[in-house]
Amino acid sequence: MTQRLAVVSGGIGGIGTQICRRLAEAGHRVVATDLGGDPERVDAFLDGLAGLPVAFEPGDVGDADDCERLIADIGTRHRPVDVLVNAAGITRDARLVKMERAQWDDVLRINLDAVFHLCRAVVPGMSERGFGRIVNISSVNAQTGQFGQTNYAAAKAGMHGFTMSLAREVARHGVTVNCVAPGYVDTDMTRAMRSDIRDQIVAAIPVGRVGSPDDIARVVSFLCEQDAGYITGALLPVNGGMFMSF
Repeated sequence: MTQRLAVVSGGIGGIGTQICRRLAEAGHRVVATDLGGDPERVDAFLDGLAGLPVAFEPGDVGDADDCERLIADIGTRHRPVDVLVNAAGITRDARLVKMERAQWDDVLRINLDAVFHLCRAVVPGMSERGFGRIVNISSVNAQTGQFGQTNYAAAKAGMHGFTMSLAREVARHGVTVNCVAPGYVDTDMTRAMRSDIRDQIVAAIPVGRVGSPDDIARVVSFLCEQDAGYITGALLPVNGGMFMSF
C-alpha cells in the first residue's frame, strides 16, 4: 500500500506530538509543522520520535502566504499531502470587557484562520487525486462555552461549522473532513493550573480523570485511515463524558 503523507500543524505540542507518533506508527510519513524559532524544542521533538518517519518543517500557519509556501515545499521535498491534521492552537484568556483586540485577533488567526489557509492549500490536490483526510482539533469549550474564553470558544465553534461545510464540498472527491473535540488533556497547560482548580475539573469528568494526548491521537489516527471513508462532517467528542449531547 502506498505510504500516505500526513501534515500535522502544531505538531510539536503535547497533543500534536502524540498525533504524529500514532500516524507514523500507522504507516504514514509525517511532517510536523510549527514555528521554528526554538531549535532545542524541535530537536527534542525529533529525538523523541527517532526511528519513525517523522520530519519537521517550520511555518507560520496564521499567515496565508506562508501556508501556501509550506504545502508547496512539503510537496517538493516529500510528496503531496494526503492527510492534514489542524492541531495548532493558542489561548489568550480574558473576560470580554477586559479582552484586548490583539487577544481576539491572535486566537482567531491561529485557531481558525489557519484551518482555512491550510485546507485551501491542500484540498485541490486531494480532490484531484481522489483521496484526502482532514481532521480539525476543536475543544469541548466550543460546545459548552467557558468563562474568559469568548475568543477561543468562538474560534473552535467556528471550526465545527467550517468542518461540516467543507465536508459537503469535497465528499464526492474522496476527501473526508471531521472534527475532534477534546476535553481537558494532560498537557503543560493543564499541569500549570492551580491544584484546586484542576481537582474541580476532574470531579466534573464522569470517567474521573483528564485525558491523555494518546486518547486524542488514537481517534485522529482512526479518522485518517483508508477505511474511514464513510465518516465525514462528524464531530467526535473525546472528553471523558464531561459534555454529552445528541
